[in-house]
Amino acid sequence: MPPSFKFIFVALFYLAFSTNLIAQQFLPSEFPDRIVLTWSENPMNTQSVTWRTSASVTESKAQLILAPNSPIYLEHVETLDAFTEFLEVDSIQANYHSVTFRDLKPATTYAYRVGEEDTWTEWIQFTTAPEKGSPFSFIYFGDAQNNLKSQWSRIIRQAYSNLPKAAFMLHAGDLINRTHSDSEWGEWNYAGSFINAMIPSIATPGNHEYNRDEDGTLILDHHWKKQFTFPENGPKGFEETVYYTDYSDLKMISLNSQEIVLDEKSMETQRIWLENVLSQNTKKWTIITFHHPIYSSGTGRDNKEFREVFKPIFDKYKVDLVLQGHDHSYGRGRNLPSGVANQDPSAQGPVYVVSVSGPKMYNLTFDKWMDRAASNTQLYQLISIEDDRLSYGAYTATGQLYDAFDIIKAEGKPKQFIDKADKAIQEAVELTPGSDKKMTPEEMAEYMRTYKKGN
Repeated sequence: MPPSFKFIFVALFYLAFSTNLIAQQFLPSEFPDRIVLTWSENPMNTQSVTWRTSASVTESKAQLILAPNSPIYLEHVETLDAFTEFLEVDSIQANYHSVTFRDLKPATTYAYRVGEEDTWTEWIQFTTAPEKGSPFSFIYFGDAQNNLKSQWSRIIRQAYSNLPKAAFMLHAGDLINRTHSDSEWGEWNYAGSFINAMIPSIATPGNHEYNRDEDGTLILDHHWKKQFTFPENGPKGFEETVYYTDYSDLKMISLNSQEIVLDEKSMETQRIWLENVLSQNTKKWTIITFHHPIYSSGTGRDNKEFREVFKPIFDKYKVDLVLQGHDHSYGRGRNLPSGVANQDPSAQGPVYVVSVSGPKMYNLTFDKWMDRAASNTQLYQLISIEDDRLSYGAYTATGQLYDAFDIIKAEGKPKQFIDKADKAIQEAVELTPGSDKKMTPEEMAEYMRTYKKGN
């Protein structure tokens, strides 16, 4: 090949390859974007909303109205000034605006929009939480993390198509991959788009929402507190990462497991806070979420110190469900007194779930504590609570039921667990692509012995 042609070929190859590495920047403008609903206070009578604009927009507003069946007439709307914070990340300057609507009626649909003058968004609707005792359903996602625009988008959209009236969406950490990456948060918001603006999010941070500064101090992603407005009812220093939200008969608790596994003082602070919250809990159902699993579903992972400190608390206060991420595989197991799945139908401890919604995949652990497992499978979970019954279903990217169970808590009776995995598709436990190059023959044989029995 002549030198000139060789140079052109190399240049074109480099250009094609480097183009794939260029992240879409999702630059802010005067028009609001990244609209996210959350709660910072009581979901029955408040609703928080956060959005972004270019830094040139120093003031922004939100308007609210009881959603009518008629067209929306502006003389009936309430207008509120937003709280505005500046953020510069990746040389991108933006303002983040937030408003909390208060004095709302329970179980009521409202319409809102954000912006100002010529930059108003469309009118968007949300529904406040019902009174205590009312049934509801929500969506739970494990790690999104990678390929958010191209591949995670189909998971959140499939989940929404299955449960468009979800009360909220729960994210168990690692929403993005690179800390402080504005382009990745742009992808996360792109994937969720109008869904994030209609259904409130509850999120707990993962290890990928953290890095360390020069003196080794853990630093939370700069976007977290700018684009989410979570409760500040946790211990001092853990505002908007350690908190609880009460919804109908449920107490939903977020712990900051990144701080727990890396800092003994943080672990003790959260332990004391959690014991206090659970000791005063009057809700019928209790779900706890955090990122690092108590029992890991992924190869070569274990959080022994975390488990030894917190599992006894979960057992003592009869926590119903623990929802986790981090291991990029799926595992569901029960009270687990010694790391072995407990089939005792009278077990009163939590059901532990590890799940993944994004496309990054790990192989399953050889220590099979799970009653139901999955590798190389993107999933989302739909969870419903009505009276004495909690119903759980895990679904694949195409909407197929992969796992299911019910928990029944009748007055004066032991908690009952009903496994419904037999109604789901066949268990997916194949090794992830490329495993043959990473595992020894002995590891391959052990994996086959653990997961291929009876398949």
